[in-house]
Amino acid sequence: MLVWFAIGICLRLNHLELKSPWTDEFSTMVFSQGNSFRTVPLDRAIALDVLMTPLIPTDAGIGEVTQHLLSESNHPPLYFVLAHLWMTLFPGDGGLVSLWMARSLPAILGAVSIPAIYGLGCIAFRSRLVGQLAAAMMAVSPYGIFLAQEARHYTLGILFVIASLACLVVAVRHIGEEKSLPFWFSIVWIVINSLGIASHYFFVFTLCAEGIVLLAFWYWEMRHDKKEKNFQSQIQIQNLKSLVAVTAGTLAGGLVWLPVWQHSYNSELTEWIGNSDRIGWEWLTPIFQAIAAWITMLSLLPVEVTELPIVIASGLVMTIFFLWALPILNRGIKESLAKPTTRQPVLLFGGFVLSSLFLFFSITYVFGIDLTRGARYNFVYFPAVIVLVGASLAPEVKNQKSKVKIKIGKNLFYLWYFNFSIIWLMGFLSAMTVSFNLGYQKYYRPDLLVPVIQQISKANLLIATTHKTHVQTGEIMGLGWEFKRFASSEISANPMFLLAHKNSQNSTLPTITLQKTLSTLPRPLDLWLVNFHAPNDVKSQNCSASSQSLPFVDGYDYQLYHCD
Repeated sequence: MLVWFAIGICLRLNHLELKSPWTDEFSTMVFSQGNSFRTVPLDRAIALDVLMTPLIPTDAGIGEVTQHLLSESNHPPLYFVLAHLWMTLFPGDGGLVSLWMARSLPAILGAVSIPAIYGLGCIAFRSRLVGQLAAAMMAVSPYGIFLAQEARHYTLGILFVIASLACLVVAVRHIGEEKSLPFWFSIVWIVINSLGIASHYFFVFTLCAEGIVLLAFWYWEMRHDKKEKNFQSQIQIQNLKSLVAVTAGTLAGGLVWLPVWQHSYNSELTEWIGNSDRIGWEWLTPIFQAIAAWITMLSLLPVEVTELPIVIASGLVMTIFFLWALPILNRGIKESLAKPTTRQPVLLFGGFVLSSLFLFFSITYVFGIDLTRGARYNFVYFPAVIVLVGASLAPEVKNQKSKVKIKIGKNLFYLWYFNFSIIWLMGFLSAMTVSFNLGYQKYYRPDLLVPVIQQISKANLLIATTHKTHVQTGEIMGLGWEFKRFASSEISANPMFLLAHKNSQNSTLPTITLQKTLSTLPRPLDLWLVNFHAPNDVKSQNCSASSQSLPFVDGYDYQLYHCD
């Protein structure tokens, strides 16, 4: 167990600062400091230091953290309060909040999920082997590494998912064995569920999937096992009352956030996952997006690099790997289903995963909110997938069917756990792929755009964008973060920034703001329009489009104008 934990935490802390922070991480860093994005001036040119002011640590307390978060974002405050307490223990980085410290908390929480998933596997299958295999796969899961290396709240949510699933397993077992659920158990389950909702609202999907599985189990016990009389016993009636109490307590723990969420909810922060106008093959896009996320729970080689031969080779190896591994996992699941001792937990976790997917696709296709666009949202059922993988590998390891003989010279060597070793090694290589920024790259790549700007613009420059919410502020902060890194460079320019606010009533307002700002700035000037979603009529300010060929950069749609 210590080996898996050591490997897991080393992988999660490896190259923790390699990737540039993106807009969601800036939200964490700003709100966790008790600061606000609203201190960044809009509709006028500002200097780099002014743009980065919200990232300067202050003496703000938990009250300010909660106040700014609930008034500017759509998230509950539990993780942000914990991050505040964590980051105040350590100094900043060059006057700004430390990116390493902001990411280290979710990395540590992600490592804690390794012994936690071990406990869940042991409880569910009454098998230390299943727990060990699940822990081994959790340690190297590329999807788990991806979530753990972001300054966000998903690894905390994973811990609550694991804890809630453990309670579900215990409850189902007590019902099946006609044992009374203890009062303290109901209280613990309510607390876990309430804290899970307070860490991320999407934890509700975990609870709904658990509810579906619990109802299905109850129906199965009554209808197919013919235990109607037993279900009328005093113990089962008491258990039913306990489950109703857990449901009511969890509902109360969730509804307490409803007024807060309604007051602070900003649809503009979530409009990126809205997609109700699909045409033709676009209806299949969510399915492919979901499959891509499922694959990365076990394997992810460098398919996001720029070298095409490496991309092709990585894709080919991953394809061969899954064609080989899936039959092994399927065989293990079938063997587990055939055994009375492991059949129930396999059905329980399998039903939970399928219920979660049903909820995801229902919301995606019925309500036009594409949850599959954000791979990170799969945290609500990710632990159950890992436990199922551990359960499917257990028969393979236990029965030693993967015994392989290797003869080197006159010596004969036996590889007892060959199949498991290959699957785990693929996970380890995939984890290294993520930590070295060769996979699960950030949605925004300011580390690629800023060098382009630095190389072309040596004098005055203005970077302008349209502003709707703090998301756009975070996008430009990413550029500011990279300019800070280049501050000691000889070619470092002196950038100015403009966040031109845009509202639904007047789409040309950012254009007018840009023209007024340009009229006040000295010439010559390089104007970089970055994610500027408004008419860019700047000819009246003697600005002409550059004829230079500019490279594509993820997350940033940009144009260069030279103003004389």
